[in-house]
Amino acid sequence: QVQLVESGGGLVQPGGSLRLSCAASGSGFSINAMGWYRQAPGNERELVASITKGGSTNYADFLKGRFTISRDNAKNTVYLQMNSLNREDTAIYYCNVKAQRGWLDYEYWGQGTQVTVSS
Repeated sequence: QVQLVESGGGLVQPGGSLRLSCAASGSGFSINAMGWYRQAPGNERELVASITKGGSTNYADFLKGRFTISRDNAKNTVYLQMNSLNREDTAIYYCNVKAQRGWLDYEYWGQGTQVTVSS
């Protein structure tokens, strides 16, 4: 199996920044697309951003250019740089990884990291 370790969440004031990290580990697996989702209380889980192994990115429209996703393939780590945070960004952020082992495809979720934006 693939293990995902998330870090970087916390409490930040409106207008502040945070950088989330998610490191994937799992021998025998090829890590393909990686991404970030978020879920606020009472809301559905929604895609924030994703990135392919080749570096192609996809962002949710609500970000308005505030977030940047990147990855380090050598470390199997995906990052989410979050700038100009507002209260609506408060949510649990989940790392998502699509992996392949042989001919089989798998999808894994991190345990989530809390991001709270509050003055």
